[in-house]
Amino acid sequence: MAISAKHLSFDEQKMWVELSDGRTLGVPLEWFPKLLHADRVQRANYELSARGIHWDTLNEDISIEGLLAGRGDTTFRPHDAA
Repeated sequence: MAISAKHLSFDEQKMWVELSDGRTLGVPLEWFPKLLHADRVQRANYELSARGIHWDTLNEDISIEGLLAGRGDTTFRPHDAA
């Protein structure tokens, strides 16, 4: 059975993803800077697919596989300390 997202919600610090297997993941918004800096309307404009979540206006795609593996935005790299 493939696990997919069934519902998505947000609070001030986390994205909550309800999965098809009954689990709910609480993911820090800090993991996804585009979502962290988006407003409520932008965050709510998402599409669920069998493999993940997509925000067209934010150009953001998050895979359920990546969330389950504990991966955040792999395109964002914080600057290294000197």
